[in-house]
Amino acid sequence: MNSIDLKNEKDTILVAVCGLHMRGYSLEKQMLEHEAQFRCEALTAPKYELFKLPTSPAKPGLIKRTQGGASIQIEIWEMPLSQFGHFVALIPSPLGIGKIEMTDGSEISGFVCEAYACESAENITSAGSWRNI
Repeated sequence: MNSIDLKNEKDTILVAVCGLHMRGYSLEKQMLEHEAQFRCEALTAPKYELFKLPTSPAKPGLIKRTQGGASIQIEIWEMPLSQFGHFVALIPSPLGIGKIEMTDGSEISGFVCEAYACESAENITSAGSWRNI
């Protein structure tokens, strides 16, 4: 993982992605269409579980736990604030944008999943990343 300064400009927002919006996947184009730029790969705090949601196509669901969990590999992108609202409006339920805790305790806006959706989903936390499934 690259260690870079994740401070952002006031007219942009950092967005953490953990699945189909990552580089090389089908929804990377949405990041690019919203003028986002890839900043780095990073790890969440070791408090998350990652699930493979039974959707078509399959999507990851990231859930923060009060106990247990693991660090999950994510990508951090920087997006203009002027594009962020339109981008968020495209996100289908049960996914949404919330705060993702990083290993240093800081928080970045990123993809989270409503807990109910993981009841019938495969737990893939041990893979450590969507890229490893």
